[in-house]
Amino acid sequence: MSPTAPPAPAPRITYGAVLGSPYVARLLGGTLTGRLPNGMAPVAIVLWATTSGGSIAFGGLLSALYGLASALAQPVKGRLMDRYGQTAVHLPAALLNSALLATLPLAGLYGGPGLATAIVVAGGLTTPALEAGLRALWPSVLPDHRLRHAALALDTGTQGLLYIAGPLLVAALASTYDPAVALAVTAVLGLTGTAVVAFAPPSRCWRPAPSAQAPAGMAHRLAGPGLMLLFVSLAGIGFAIGAMNVWAIAMARHHEQELLSGILPAAFSTGSFLGGLLYGRRRWRGTTRNRLIGGGTFFLAGWLPLVALPGRYAATAAVAVPGVFLTVVVACAYVTTDSLTPAGRTSEAYAWLILSIGVGQSAGTALAGRLAEQPLTTAALPAVGAAFALVVLLAARRRLGPPGCLSRRGRHRRPPGGRHKTP
Repeated sequence: MSPTAPPAPAPRITYGAVLGSPYVARLLGGTLTGRLPNGMAPVAIVLWATTSGGSIAFGGLLSALYGLASALAQPVKGRLMDRYGQTAVHLPAALLNSALLATLPLAGLYGGPGLATAIVVAGGLTTPALEAGLRALWPSVLPDHRLRHAALALDTGTQGLLYIAGPLLVAALASTYDPAVALAVTAVLGLTGTAVVAFAPPSRCWRPAPSAQAPAGMAHRLAGPGLMLLFVSLAGIGFAIGAMNVWAIAMARHHEQELLSGILPAAFSTGSFLGGLLYGRRRWRGTTRNRLIGGGTFFLAGWLPLVALPGRYAATAAVAVPGVFLTVVVACAYVTTDSLTPAGRTSEAYAWLILSIGVGQSAGTALAGRLAEQPLTTAALPAVGAAFALVVLLAARRRLGPPGCLSRRGRHRRPPGGRHKTP
């Protein structure tokens, strides 16, 4: 080759190359299976409560408590993983969660509403923190930052499938057999998927960084201004998603077509999945911080057409657009969190990120539910949440990373010369 010849372009990253890397398919498949109960359990709990003589309001309360308890417990489990490793936390949590879900039908027979509520809350508190755990594993499983970029986008995008397949599977099991069977299958899937991940060598061998054992100053460092503002902005992202779910129900009632309550969130999730596939295949220039803010801008723009109160077909097409950019925002948020988190506390930081989105989603659902009789307001709430997120991101711009590309720090730091820039 001539000394003046331009360097050969880097080979194109394909999802085949990502999934063909050691353990990637196993970890991704096991995590998706283990997290499928996140989309199944809330629906199964409502169906069980109503068929057991309870009201829809009581079933909805149980479902909300399960989701809220699961979100609130994430940081605790993340911190435990950073201290004791993943397998030691995943397996006990999965065993307890599956046992509680499987025994929930007995509560109606022997304990009444009080016991049912206690079981549901305990079940939520013991959901395995598989999502945070998987994000902490990617740097060691995929040292090549380009493969890791594609894997993170694929991982983030496929999450939407959980909330399409999960409710459909529960509905099929409940109508064919019984809601108790749906709860039992939910428990089995959660335990099986978690075991697949927990017994995989990367998860078994993963250990926290030595600095995780030195607690002095850790709490302050983790709660730095950059991370705090990022998490606050992600609460706005979650608010938009929660409000969208209620808006979908309002649309279904307005058009007297109940299927819309499932079709609209499914369109949003499909957009997220496709956005993940497209985002992960490209090599992006610029900084992760700029992509994060750009994704937040388009996420907001995608919600604005809903304010015009479109018809059911136009609304179904429109709601897929913000879904496409949701993956960009979440994927870049994980990379930014990784850069701003001190060594040895990545799992805990990822768990706080998940909690932020979950709390925002609960708030969006609650407020949209209170305003459900006002169509224009309900349609505007997702845009309000997205606007809040973008304003916070812009205000935090200088704290979200250095002018150059964000760099990886912490547990999976490579040998000298192997410090990877993010895509």
